[in-house]
Amino acid sequence: MTKRIMVVEDNDLNRKLFCDVLKANGFEVEPVADGNLVLETARSMTPDLIIMDIQLGGISGVDLIEAAKRDHGLSAIPVLAVTAFAAKGDEERIRAAGAAGYLSKPVSISPFMNAVRALLPL
Repeated sequence: MTKRIMVVEDNDLNRKLFCDVLKANGFEVEPVADGNLVLETARSMTPDLIIMDIQLGGISGVDLIEAAKRDHGLSAIPVLAVTAFAAKGDEERIRAAGAAGYLSKPVSISPFMNAVRALLPL
């Protein structure tokens, strides 16, 4: 069965790149540009993985990860956090919010796909 991945990214080029790479690797992809639609979209599609940009316009990806982890229907879905603003302590803070994986931008395709596969059950 094809694994479904929700890609939360407000930058059009990054979102398209992530989605294109995932589709090329056989995944079903649901792009989400608006952070305010993340939880609703996740509840409706029940993805196998959420790729979450941390710096979203108007809402924090960290807050969304925490909200998903508090949501009974979403709490078991692994989250791969992706951020361009990787400062000291950020990875620990993001993982403490509930992210199962962490990548800093710019993201190379091979490490990106390795991180995705590591978080998806076979």
